[in-house]
Amino acid sequence: MSRKTPLHRWHLAHNAKMADFGGYEMPLWYSSVKQEHLSVLTSAGLFDTSHMAVVLVSGPGAEELLQHCFTQDLNACIGRPKKPLTAGRCVYGAFLTEDGGVSDDAIVYLLQQDRYMVVVNAGMGDKIAAHLKKRKAARAADIEDLTDQVGKIDLQGPGSGSILRRLLPDPDSVLAGMVYFSFKGSLDQAAGKEDRLQLVDGTPVLLSRTGYTGEFGFEIFLPPDRTAAVWETLLEAGQAHGAIPCGLAARDSLRAGALLPLSHQDIGPWPFIRHPWEFALPFAADRSGFTKDFVGRLALETANDAPHTHPFVGDDLRKVSASEPAVVVDADGNEMGVVLTCATDVGIGWQGGRILSVASPDAPENFRPRGLSCGFVKVASRLTPGDVVNLRDSRRVVRATIATDVRPDRTARRPVESMIQAPEEVSS
Repeated sequence: MSRKTPLHRWHLAHNAKMADFGGYEMPLWYSSVKQEHLSVLTSAGLFDTSHMAVVLVSGPGAEELLQHCFTQDLNACIGRPKKPLTAGRCVYGAFLTEDGGVSDDAIVYLLQQDRYMVVVNAGMGDKIAAHLKKRKAARAADIEDLTDQVGKIDLQGPGSGSILRRLLPDPDSVLAGMVYFSFKGSLDQAAGKEDRLQLVDGTPVLLSRTGYTGEFGFEIFLPPDRTAAVWETLLEAGQAHGAIPCGLAARDSLRAGALLPLSHQDIGPWPFIRHPWEFALPFAADRSGFTKDFVGRLALETANDAPHTHPFVGDDLRKVSASEPAVVVDADGNEMGVVLTCATDVGIGWQGGRILSVASPDAPENFRPRGLSCGFVKVASRLTPGDVVNLRDSRRVVRATIATDVRPDRTARRPVESMIQAPEEVSS
């Protein structure tokens, strides 16, 4: 039987199309995947992400344990030149097996000294907790799986900051200087008063400048019993900004256009290297090697025959199935590899030989894109951006171009101050 999030009843009451995802019964969409996708690009969308799992790692040996198990070097992962992870910052990386394959990807938050929050995918809390415990050795670290003990709501899109302001008692103070991959607040009972953050209704939250859409927004961690009330308050506050509830289908198409991987699909049991996310590996500045030892390091250093993962973009919105799986073929029909993800980003289109988004500031006034297929392929030999391949399943052949990027003018990294807009500006 599938697990249910604190918002399950709300989804059913609002006619969501439900399906199993990661062992949870989750909303795929409400009325229109296209409308939900476009809402995040032009206004705001609200996602139930309480299926994600949280693991707490604490104690004097917590940092050493994570340094051993996590791909990012916590002593050199923030900024350029790279600096250590500090309290109030978080970083993306992965947990690997000894053979270099991915157990799961994750975001690690430094709550305070010797205390970390690790956010992993649905159904992976117990597995990553076990992964850490197995490699704990003599390290003084406590590992606590908080699966289903934390609610989570993602507020994504250009109107997110303006909406969130209405729920914060001192929004200017809270939001000021919140850079990408920073956070404020804590659900941790061990947190000091100065680290706590509450909404105007008294709900304690951890507010993170992160997301899985490529667009400006926030992830909100909160107690499960407060999730439904805060969800409804956010929707009410977002009415003037065009905010709507969104399902996992729009989340998938948005993340594909933003070049974000889906764990156990775009990254998996093959070596975690030769892909667009090598920023999650602890390469030295000159790429002469890794800056630390970690589980899977030797396997990556000797993975001479590892496959290559590349982003692609199609000529139009047509896509192939990634579940057959679809194959990648060259002009002569020779199979080169497989399609990992193929989705349609409905907010983009070709214009004058380049891709524009509905949110591109230089898009023509009459620009109405139908969308473009995009995703990732895994091939045996390296391809070059601009190379043209064919994607083939049992129904069709789709022409695609290997790319370095897909959806332009994404807003995820923009300063908070530049994204706070009046309601009429957001909804126009």
